[in-house]
This record gives sequence, C-alpha cells and structure tokens, in this order.
Amino acid sequence: MEQFFKDAAEFFPILLQGAKLTVIVAIGSLLLSTVLGLVWALMRVSGITILEKVSAGIINVLRGIPIIVLLFYIYFVMPDFGISLSAVQAAIIGLGVAYSAYQAENFRAGIQAIDRGQIEAAMSMGMSWSMTMRRVVLPQAVKIVLPPYGNIMIMMLKDSSQASTITVAELALQGKLIAMSSFKNATVFSLVALMYLVMCVPLILFVRHLEKRNASK
Repeated sequence: MEQFFKDAAEFFPILLQGAKLTVIVAIGSLLLSTVLGLVWALMRVSGITILEKVSAGIINVLRGIPIIVLLFYIYFVMPDFGISLSAVQAAIIGLGVAYSAYQAENFRAGIQAIDRGQIEAAMSMGMSWSMTMRRVVLPQAVKIVLPPYGNIMIMMLKDSSQASTITVAELALQGKLIAMSSFKNATVFSLVALMYLVMCVPLILFVRHLEKRNASK
C-alpha cells in the first residue's frame, strides 16, 4: 500500500494534465452538441416538412455512425479536403456533432411535452412561432430536459476518452502511456478510474437532485 501511494504521488501530476484536457474536450463538445441539438430539435418541430425531413435525416445518420469513426473522419480525412484541425479541435467537433443527435431527441421530447394549447394561445395573441418558442415553450421545456441533459453530460465526459484514438493526450491516453512505460497497470488504471469517478460523481448527484425535484412537483 505504501508503494501504491508513492507511485500515485509520482503519476498524479501527469494524469492531472490529462484530466484537464478531458474537461476541456467534454465542455467544448457539450456546448457544441447543445447548440446543434437545439437547432435539429427546432427543425423537427417547426411544422415545415422539408426542415423536419432534413433534421430527421441528420439525426439518423449521426446516430448510426460510431463516434470513433466520426473522429477518424474529421481528423484524418478532412485534411484531404483542405480542412486541417488540431486533435483537440477534432475531438470537440466530433463528440459535439455525434452527441447533437441525442441532444436533439432530448430537446424535441421536452418541447413536445408542452401543452399544445399554450402554443396555440400564444400564436393567437399575435406571437410569431420563434417568439412563442423563446417566451412560452423553451422556458418550460428546460425543466423537463434537465435530468436527461445531465445524463448526457456524464456520458460525454466518459466518452471523451475516445479522443485518445486521435492522439489527444487526455486522461485515458496519459494513463495508457504511463502504464506502458512503468508496467504498473494496477496502480495507474486505479488512479485513472478514481479520477473519472471524482469528475462524474458531482454530475451524478446533480442529476439525482434534478430528478427528485421534478418528481416532487
């Protein structure tokens, strides 16, 4: 046990650097997926047939492509078309685009849970569709989508480890490199698992709080 703590003290600063990249990738991709997901969702509920079909097509395609393949395409294939991105940029875009499909379905469910009568009443008062969404629908939908949104945050934080496949030196890759050089697999990956747990537990508690609050209403 004493040796474990000595090794932990040696490896922790390196793993912490990886954890910082993990957080950067997770936050960046979360913001991108939120914006894109909201766009796809609004297109799905717009009532305009062409927009609904385009959005449904995009969502189905993104849900059907593995995240790792999307990351490879953005990082390795896009330079052939003159678009070169850093590994971190590619990871943020890849994860953000992939998760936008799940965000879209979450947002769409929240929007469609709002009583249709409220939308009709708002529009009968002279509000445009966009104003109705901003002032009537979305403020209420936010309360509905928050718990599943929190779950997506947790999954995205864990899936940020896939960025290691395109050379992003995040937590998982740093752990792998240390383990390969030190041969102390148990110590290294125990630390990696513990650091992921430390990052995820606050989110898990936050999601549980939201679920309880919504259940009590």
